[in-house]
Amino acid sequence: MSESQHISQTQAKVVIPEGQPMVSLLGSGDELLRVIEGAFSADIHVRGNEITITGSPEESGVVVRLFEELTELIRSGAELSPDAVERSIHMLRMATDRPAEVLSLDILSSRGRTIRPKTVNQKRYVDAIDSHTIVFGIGPAGTGKTYLAMAKAVKALQNKRVNRIILTRPAVEAGERLGFLPGTLYEKIDPYLRPLYDALHDMLDPDSIPRLMAAGTIEVAPLAYMRGRTLNDAFIILDEAQNTSPEQMKMFLTRLGFNSKIVVTGDVTQIDLPGGQDSGLKVVQQILEGIEDIHFSRLTSADVVRHKLVSDIVDAYGRYDAAVASEPRAINKRPRNNRR
Repeated sequence: MSESQHISQTQAKVVIPEGQPMVSLLGSGDELLRVIEGAFSADIHVRGNEITITGSPEESGVVVRLFEELTELIRSGAELSPDAVERSIHMLRMATDRPAEVLSLDILSSRGRTIRPKTVNQKRYVDAIDSHTIVFGIGPAGTGKTYLAMAKAVKALQNKRVNRIILTRPAVEAGERLGFLPGTLYEKIDPYLRPLYDALHDMLDPDSIPRLMAAGTIEVAPLAYMRGRTLNDAFIILDEAQNTSPEQMKMFLTRLGFNSKIVVTGDVTQIDLPGGQDSGLKVVQQILEGIEDIHFSRLTSADVVRHKLVSDIVDAYGRYDAAVASEPRAINKRPRNNRR
């Protein structure tokens, strides 16, 4: 090794506190250590409870901070996974929030699991829900927009900050054909509300949900059912808001009563409205941006917490849409956006 290479290398040491099992930090079969080694060119050597890092001063410093953050996460009760380690590395490289502060924020503990934000933007979204009366969560599929909002709603109900939760979505896919579907009205609208029921079952004892719904403590209903009401002492979530018209969005937002909170979620890249109709979620950003106590949280493909391919798919569609937008003549060749 040349003298310049010697100068560019530095050695740092991290000592893990006695009593903390190294397997919780390094993973079963060193699974987590391999994730870290794959992300850095620095040499990482583990002996007992001492970790020695040899590499460039910059990289060594990031690796040291990574092990410190992961150690603090474990101390807070979080269970490390390859995904959590990768997200921690990303946060440190982007020099944003501390991983231990983001990944250890408990939103709701239910049925043996704890719901926490997994990205910086998700934490900022959750913090915005705490500090604003109306919050818009806008972003692609898989970014936790609705799930995190529902966890906050359940927590608010448990802490008696509200008396009820109201969950609503536009049943736009059914359109005017709803009356021609077989079954009762409940059976007709149920498929469009099913994702909200599924999330509730993750967060509450399933046996308690029918009782809470019968008492009106939890209401799951199509958006049309909100018209003419004033909703007091409630945590209200409008999901799939990209499929509202501007008039429906105004109707919904003006249902806000005293001691209530509204969260509106949607993905403006997946609009199912017929005939090129304007999306209420798109228009409302131009109307309400900058108004005090209203916050717009924008999540991106980097906040997707589903399979890694989902993030890649979102990015690929974004590139395709940008290319089509820059070539107006190609618009007729673009396939229709019929989301299934």
